[in-house]
Amino acid sequence: MSQTGARIHCFLPVADPASARILVLGSMPGVASLAAGQYYAHPRNQFWPIMGALFGAHPTLPYEDRLAVLRQAGIALWDVLASCERQGSLDAAIDVRTAQANDFAAFLDAHPLITRVYFNGTLAETRFQRDVMPHVRTLHMTRLPSTSPAHAGMSAADKLAAWRQALRRG
Repeated sequence: MSQTGARIHCFLPVADPASARILVLGSMPGVASLAAGQYYAHPRNQFWPIMGALFGAHPTLPYEDRLAVLRQAGIALWDVLASCERQGSLDAAIDVRTAQANDFAAFLDAHPLITRVYFNGTLAETRFQRDVMPHVRTLHMTRLPSTSPAHAGMSAADKLAAWRQALRRG
């Protein structure tokens, strides 16, 4: 183990192979998400309020119902990293020497309708371009503002507007 923390692992992807057209990628679930076993579980993360406003996957719905709404909307969720060592929740705390990317070649082969990838923050985009792009088919990729509460430099309304504009094209 490095001095940064214990090895952590991402969740399984949420995706319907027959309908997923859009893939939303984070870097690695934070502490609250890992503890809950749910994507974007931190109560101040804006992901579910944004998905609620755009698709009806409101944070007040049970988690499985939110995932079903996203699947019906053709949206898949996953993380760029399969595992890494990190202390805490911040992307900046990830020990990049320990970061291992997920197998996107196999995932994209199994989900042939996905043509657009939206990155939930900078690290997801950076690691995908570095570790994954040389091994996968051409995709339209866009980095969106992180929904994390750690990205406090942008208001929730501005995050929603950016996500709305991007996903409207998807």
